[in-house]
Amino acid sequence: MNQSAYIEHDLRYRIASGKGVPDNLTLTSLARRYNVSITPVRSAITRLIAEGVLLKQSNGRLAVNPNKVGKGASSKVARRPLTPADWDQILIKEVMLTSLGPDAAYLREEALARKYRVGRSVIRQTFSRFAGAGLLEHVPRRGWLVRPFREENMRAYLEIREALELKALDLARPHIQREDLKKMLKGNPRLKKDIRPRLDNRLHRYLIEKSQNRYIREFFRQYISMYYTALFDYAAPEVSVVTQMARQHRRILKSLLSRAWARARQSLVEHIQAQGRILKKLLKR
Repeated sequence: MNQSAYIEHDLRYRIASGKGVPDNLTLTSLARRYNVSITPVRSAITRLIAEGVLLKQSNGRLAVNPNKVGKGASSKVARRPLTPADWDQILIKEVMLTSLGPDAAYLREEALARKYRVGRSVIRQTFSRFAGAGLLEHVPRRGWLVRPFREENMRAYLEIREALELKALDLARPHIQREDLKKMLKGNPRLKKDIRPRLDNRLHRYLIEKSQNRYIREFFRQYISMYYTALFDYAAPEVSVVTQMARQHRRILKSLLSRAWARARQSLVEHIQAQGRILKKLLKR
């Protein structure tokens, strides 16, 4: 189901069931509601008008046909289709896992299309974006070549990450809100007996956004950063590691709350370097 079909199905279901019918039926508000461009919204609205589910008034505004409201939903709620951003997250994990092998290996569109029950074009479009970032390479008639992970690449990435996150912290100082820090501190609680530790990872994104530097933000939105984020998450599932990461987050957050900027910077450096050591242990296994 594509975005337009999903919007059509969802609006028809809401109107027929009488539950959660949108108050504002402008193209702009619906595009914002479904987090899409106006094009799929316009296509869905055109079909619903043709069916009489929606009415176009003399002033050009849209209205729900009152005769269609609460008349019983004819089908179940539709599952929202995956967006390109969703496929980025899904397929970056395929690239990451393949890169952990000892040798270069190929990912094939046909096999992944069967695995995820999706058209090959979705896989191809996503991998083409990854190839533009240097994560893989297309080899005609063979597939998408993923080269094995190299420790020296990780070290180079962590050097740049450390420099940019420290700069983000410095720039974020005037914009940091104490209530935000307190909420994140609660998300990284002290370890309690018989309770699995929790890790709230919002701290990094928070400092990057609060830096208000578009170039720092763009670096961490790139596919290379997405790849390493997936790699670090994969390398740190154990309770002991989660506990360690949460403890380091607490140290950074407490320093920020007390405005001990030098200590916060040092704690952030130690936290980033610790992730590199965790990843090296994964590679040895």
